[in-house]
Amino acid sequence: MTFYDGYRFFPHLPPRKNIQAAMEYRLLGGSGLKVPVLSFGAATLGAGSAFFDGWGASDNAAHARKMVDICLEAGVNLFDTADVYSDGSSEQVLGKALEGRRDQVLLSTKTTFRLGEGPNDVGNSRYRLRRALEASLRRLGTDYVDIYHLHGFDALTPIEEVQQTLDSFVREGKVRYTACSNFSGWHLMKSLAVADRNGWPRFVSQQVYYSLVGRDYEWELMPLGLDQKVGAMIWSPLGWGRLTGKIRRGAPLPDESRLKSKTAVDAGPQVPLEHLYTVVDALEAVGHEVGKTVPQVALNWLLQRPTVSTVIVGARTEEQLRQNLGAAGWNLTAEQVATLDAASAVAPPYPYWHQRQFTERNPLPV
Repeated sequence: MTFYDGYRFFPHLPPRKNIQAAMEYRLLGGSGLKVPVLSFGAATLGAGSAFFDGWGASDNAAHARKMVDICLEAGVNLFDTADVYSDGSSEQVLGKALEGRRDQVLLSTKTTFRLGEGPNDVGNSRYRLRRALEASLRRLGTDYVDIYHLHGFDALTPIEEVQQTLDSFVREGKVRYTACSNFSGWHLMKSLAVADRNGWPRFVSQQVYYSLVGRDYEWELMPLGLDQKVGAMIWSPLGWGRLTGKIRRGAPLPDESRLKSKTAVDAGPQVPLEHLYTVVDALEAVGHEVGKTVPQVALNWLLQRPTVSTVIVGARTEEQLRQNLGAAGWNLTAEQVATLDAASAVAPPYPYWHQRQFTERNPLPV
């Protein structure tokens, strides 16, 4: 019996509208929360930060509301931001764009990085986390967030202090689920162990950098996620703007590219040009086979990777957003995935190259 079969027992109820049927939803890690396979990254909303202006930031309220409209029409109901994005401006603009429809969406935000000049305006101490959450709630115009991330690991604050503080947020109803981002394997595993030992909420997901030109996530964090049921929310899935389809072998960088922002380049991952061109060539070839664009193929490849719960897509324009949303609702074939795997493969660092000689006892993630 399907869910909708249940209506035969309640004939007085109107039929449900399944307006989001085209969007696939997955459980977020080991939690019971379902999230769309594509979510919207609000780093491009808000302005005033040199780093995020390189992403094409905008503080236009009408533009932000239209972007939210497009997402909701496509079934994308998860919106991700952070307090540090444009110094809080992203949260403010997103909050305004969501006015009157907070109950229709899932909100995710993050904190850890410096936001202020004081000695306690950075990190994950109880003092900082409390102030940061309250400030994010004010900017977003809500009394709770659905997913609250530690944006990075704080080696100076005891993990017990961090996890107990997050537990208090959940108990108060200000946070539904806790998560992390940019942790190493031992950071994440130790945090989970402390939470389990004390009966505190464990991280249900981790935001990670992962793309066809950045597969480091696969070495340790992916196997950990499988073992511990920690879902992955993928950020910068197009390799820091390298897989938009605008970069081609022998061609100059496009006029509008975050790779031309010195701040973004200095802070972002580096990719050898020949490797990038090899991956783009494979993406173009597969794209011709399936009738999809380079970024759509790159995003779809991610949707078929182990542990991936949702891929966070951003866009400067409505056209870019609609194109990115076209990455869902279809699948590459096994042969096409293998082609992209081979083109993007790099030698793993130690001890992973050594472990891969013994796959009988250390099987690869599937």
